[in-house]
Amino acid sequence: MTKIAFKMKLLPGFQQEYKKRHDEVWPEVSALLKESGVSDYSIFLEEDTNTLFAVQQQTSGPSSQDLGQHPVIKKWWAYMADIMETNADNSPVSTTLKMVFHLD
Repeated sequence: MTKIAFKMKLLPGFQQEYKKRHDEVWPEVSALLKESGVSDYSIFLEEDTNTLFAVQQQTSGPSSQDLGQHPVIKKWWAYMADIMETNADNSPVSTTLKMVFHLD
């Protein structure tokens, strides 16, 4: 199992909306992530900078960041594009984070 971490950027003023949308995450998004081997997925918000920090476990196959060709993920990205920094294809601008310490 691999742990993957990355950061994204929320646009100012959309903290509550981001949380609301994820509280109501579409069942097909959750199912696809689980089917793809993603588990223990958490997103944290640094409120002062609107930076989102995501951490997930990956058993096999693509991470959530590699599912961008799937129609469900494209639709989710389009839904989220108005409240996040995004690329031209609506994918979130994200930066992979390098693990420098781990404690079990």
